[in-house]
Amino acid sequence: MDVTETPIERPKRRQKWFYSGKKKRHTLKTQVVIDRHSGKIICTFFGNGKQHDFALFKASGIRFHPSTESLQDNGYQGISEYHYNSYVPKKKPKNGELSALEKEYNCELAKERIGIEHVNRRLKIFKVFSERYRNRRKRYGLRSNLLAAIYNYELDLAS
Repeated sequence: MDVTETPIERPKRRQKWFYSGKKKRHTLKTQVVIDRHSGKIICTFFGNGKQHDFALFKASGIRFHPSTESLQDNGYQGISEYHYNSYVPKKKPKNGELSALEKEYNCELAKERIGIEHVNRRLKIFKVFSERYRNRRKRYGLRSNLLAAIYNYELDLAS
């Protein structure tokens, strides 16, 4: 599971809702859940640029089966309260260092998570995701789901 951001034109009203401090511009967020083995997009959810990744997860209502392994990035700290079988990287403690074992754990987790980053890159090939989205924001979810379906279809054709 990961989140990608799409820039939008500056809104005339409610600009604070869409301003992403991470990207320093107005954005819409897309949360993508993929199957690690097949690489297919299972689920998508959308939010405003100001919304944090973990808050977007809580608002989505997505729940995993308890036996399903879930891999996230640092934006999902605290997900273990919602899903026990989830893995997030270890954070460096304040005024401290990570042990060699913790660094190795983070590297192995990054190797497993690279699949979702590749999916985000493949989605960014479509100009709707990579360049400024100028259409109605209400239809962003519809267009994103269509592009996810095209991605899954291309994946089926390749295999």
